[in-house]
Amino acid sequence: MSKLSVWLIASHHLSIINNFFNLYLQLIYFKPITFTSVSLKIVHMKNFLYVLLMLVSFTSCAQQETPLTDKSKKMDLSNYQTAYFASGCFWCVEAVYEMVNGVVEAESGYSGGKVTNPTYEAVCSGKTGHAETVKIYYDSTKVSYYELVQVFFQSHDPTTLNQQGPDFGTQYRSAIFYQSLTEKTIASAVIDSLLKYATFPVITTEISAFDKFYVAEKYHQNFKTCNPNHPYIQKVTNSRLKDFEKNKRFVLKN
Repeated sequence: MSKLSVWLIASHHLSIINNFFNLYLQLIYFKPITFTSVSLKIVHMKNFLYVLLMLVSFTSCAQQETPLTDKSKKMDLSNYQTAYFASGCFWCVEAVYEMVNGVVEAESGYSGGKVTNPTYEAVCSGKTGHAETVKIYYDSTKVSYYELVQVFFQSHDPTTLNQQGPDFGTQYRSAIFYQSLTEKTIASAVIDSLLKYATFPVITTEISAFDKFYVAEKYHQNFKTCNPNHPYIQKVTNSRLKDFEKNKRFVLKN
């Protein structure tokens, strides 16, 4: 390798380190960040860990991403019922529901906002109004909508407004997007029961009529399965799953 090549590589790595250091300083003070000519505001741990992982490996995002399989295109889901839930990072929510017997598929995306075809970066800014949402395809002969709502409340903390664990912002709010009066009635009844028996002192969950679901970028789908060693998965998602597994009220897949 020529001296020029070594110098170019070293300069590239120093540039990455410098960008990361500036990113870290701005992250601490929640300031707008400009990175490769894209202005965004990163205010949650998930993006920070992702950038850290990128720094350590000195590779591009495209090189880091694990090839994913879009399972929804490989199976006919038209005969299954659907439900929409938001309870923090959709990497976690998707993984929780895919453990439940009767759930055929869980798809990450965005709902509850005012912008058409939002991107992940736009949603993370908190300006689109969307919540990270998971679309559940389920077999109603094996699991009911009522049980899915129970799973929802038993797998996250509905008392924290616009926050779930290390993630802050309206995009991480607790929300149920109902598609019918029946679903709205069930969700409301479950909340009334939880409050009546003081399961939670307060519940901040938003119950809103479903409008539109935008499928998230491909690399978000089946994220835990495809990226088991990702720092966020190991530190946050796995902890949330373990807490949920302790609950023996639900029939989980083997």
